[in-house]
Parts: sequence; C-alpha cells; structure tokens
Amino acid sequence: MDDTADTAVKMERRLIAELGAAARVAAIAEPVIEGLGYRLVRVRISGLAGCTVQIMAERPDGTMTIEDCEAVSRALSPVFDVEDPIDRTYRLEVSSPGIDRPLVRHSDFDRYAGHVVKVEMAVLIEGRRRFRGVLLGTQGHAARIRRDDAASTEAAEIALPIEEMSEARLVLTDALIAESLKRSKAGTLAKDDVGSLS
Repeated sequence: MDDTADTAVKMERRLIAELGAAARVAAIAEPVIEGLGYRLVRVRISGLAGCTVQIMAERPDGTMTIEDCEAVSRALSPVFDVEDPIDRTYRLEVSSPGIDRPLVRHSDFDRYAGHVVKVEMAVLIEGRRRFRGVLLGTQGHAARIRRDDAASTEAAEIALPIEEMSEARLVLTDALIAESLKRSKAGTLAKDDVGSLS
C-alpha cells in the first residue's frame, strides 16, 4: 500500500460509533491511538465482574499483535488517569478486533465481502432491525447483503445504510476461519488475531 492509500485508510472515520460513556472514552482514546499509527475499532464498557473498558484497535492493514496491544495500553493508561472518563474503578483491556470482528468503516464492508454478517439497525428497514446474510460489499453509503433470513415474500438482497446501523459484525464460519488461517500463513494477519492485553 502506498503512503497516500495508507493515509486514506488510516484517516477513514468510523461510521458505526458508541453512545454515552463509551463515546466519551472513544473521544479520548481515538486521537491517542491514531497518534501511534493504529485505528480505533470499538469501545465497550462492561459492568460484569467489576467494570471493564475494552478498546479494540488495529493497524490500518487490519493486523494487531500482542506487542501492539501493549503499546496502545501503555499510551492510554496515563491519559485515562488524567482525563478520568469513567466514574468508578475499571480495568482497561486492549485487544484486536478478532476473527468475528465488528465492521465500523466503509472499507470494512468491502474488505470482508463474501462473508456472513449480522447487522442490527438503529432504525427500522422494511419493518425490521436485524439482518443476517452474505456481505456483498458496498453500494454508495450502504452495505449490500444477500439475506439468509428473508421471508419468501421478501427480496433476498438488501442495501442497508451503514450510518443507520447500530452494530455490524462478522459471523464465525468455517470460511472465515480458513481465510484468517490463510492470511496468517501469508504473514498478513497478526500472530494472535484474538489476542488481548488486560
């Protein structure tokens, strides 16, 4: 990838983003993460077994090693200590997006075309919020999906506006695992695709 394309991929904004406390954390974390050369994928705050702030990040090429997770964690910890974005004690966890990753940028929907996705819409589309099927890529500002859950009276293909999605993620399938292993052997995937650092 040349420098211009690399910069464009790195600077591409997330179209599916967090709300509430997670949005505050993302606003603090994203500039720090980008300053290190990574991209923020998602922030999730969980109250199970104490409070955990999970930061998913990746390199512009989609990889993320354990060493990358450590670098991001070391950079974020002092910033969070100063900014104090969470009003209680929490544990910071930095991880890769994993194999069944969330899709948050326009390029994600093209990069993972051919794989099964689950999408939850923020608004009703044709009377429903949840869709599942094979991702066909993008068309303008929408993700095209060939639904495997369409009723016999519904069209099998649908275009879902990406900015109206509340969540989109890959479904773990044999084909997705096989592609991840193939990329790993080719040296283009992180050593530990599901690695995390707590």
